[in-house]
Amino acid sequence: MTYAVIFRATINKLDKDYDDMVQQLRKLAFEQYNCQEFIAYSEGNEEIAVSYWQSLEDIANWKANTSHLYAQKLGGEKWYQAYRVQVTEILRDYQSK
Repeated sequence: MTYAVIFRATINKLDKDYDDMVQQLRKLAFEQYNCQEFIAYSEGNEEIAVSYWQSLEDIANWKANTSHLYAQKLGGEKWYQAYRVQVTEILRDYQSK
């Protein structure tokens, strides 16, 4: 099974601390929590990030990581006006070439 975590946010103000935190957390997600892929885009004041995982347990452990919890706190306090997280199971996966 493969799962996706979809993070959607309305940006308040992103700064250098945000950029540093994102780099640190991406590395951690791949190295310690079996994240398979992580894609993020922003346009205007909207951000969307989609990450792919092997198990719900990996996602739960990632969510409970102390560095990630701290980032969530900062996100709610200064980086984002609002955010939404959705976890979904990938039912079909196909591609061209």
